[in-house]
Amino acid sequence: MESACLFITAVVLVGLFHTKFHVTDAASVWLPATATFYDGPTGGACGYGNLVLDIYGIKTAALSTALFNNGASCGGCYLIACDAEKEPQWCLKGKDITITATNFCPPNPALPNDKGGWCNPPREHFDMTRPAFETIAIYRAGIVPIRYRRVTCRRKGGLRFTVNGNDYFELVNISNVGGAGEISKVWIKGSKTNKWETMSRNWGANWQSSSYLNGQSLSFRVQVSNGKIRTALDVTPSNWQFGQSFPSKVQF
Repeated sequence: MESACLFITAVVLVGLFHTKFHVTDAASVWLPATATFYDGPTGGACGYGNLVLDIYGIKTAALSTALFNNGASCGGCYLIACDAEKEPQWCLKGKDITITATNFCPPNPALPNDKGGWCNPPREHFDMTRPAFETIAIYRAGIVPIRYRRVTCRRKGGLRFTVNGNDYFELVNISNVGGAGEISKVWIKGSKTNKWETMSRNWGANWQSSSYLNGQSLSFRVQVSNGKIRTALDVTPSNWQFGQSFPSKVQF
């Protein structure tokens, strides 16, 4: 009798959400949060810029301070479902969406947490694009309770490297990262210097090198938050220019 009850309970819990997670995500647990929406996807605080639509589409969100982690969460993927048990009139029951973290939702100290300060610490909050929000809830709600969990990022094509900066340093934005999605460490190597240099996170998904590497083809080594590493050799030609974006052939 006890085992039968446990089985029924497990079925009920699974049925609370329409899940489309991968086997590697099965250990992840649902966590409570809230969600709002804004118009127009943007790379904002992660630095993806105009590439955000081409790479991530409309399934993106800005994260509150508690989730953004000073930019370390850029590129991470989250499965989100509206909590229909709490807000049945506003939630679309049985619907969920996987979004990518591409921006930061700044806190508003002038407003209390329950009166518009949705992104104030310690709240965990997702400010989603309106099309993404409308996948799980009715937009007139404005704000809804949700449940979320980290999931594996599935990307088409390889890692992409956009080189900015000036003659004194390279500022490289890394996007379209699969697997864990979140970058934890990056190395760069010029074809002439032939030495791997550790880059530092400047902001968001932008990584900085202080070496003079102009006139060299550039290779990158990227580590994501679960410790996995990929090496992309000779991603750029030697005549690369600042502002150019280069796809690689490697992916997590």
